Amino acid sequence: ELDPNAAPLHEKYRFPQSNAEALSAAFVRVGLVEVETAPIEITTHFTDFDDYWNPFLGGQGPAPTYVLKLEDSERQKLKEALMQRLPMEEDGSIPLAARAWAVKGIVK
Repeated sequence: ELDPNAAPLHEKYRFPQSNAEALSAAFVRVGLVEVETAPIEITTHFTDFDDYWNPFLGGQGPAPTYVLKLEDSERQKLKEALMQRLPMEEDGSIPLAARAWAVKGIVK
């Protein structure tokens, strides 16, 4: 939303196979049968906004690399937008959902 040029960095474009349908199809394609997928979901807890934000300033990985390439004013806009949008609890902590996919199948 803040930077349309950053859209290609979104995980849905970088990892198009990271969904139940694509993973299941990949397992079937290599010959597995009775393929099942299931999400593994956890809640990640950040103690406060800095706990969430500081890893983005380290420059390791796609998102932090993007953040570090921003001009200071753009980085500040992003930070402020995140502060407004993240689901902060009364104590300032931030719970966010994280998901991984489990896939199983039987080799014929």
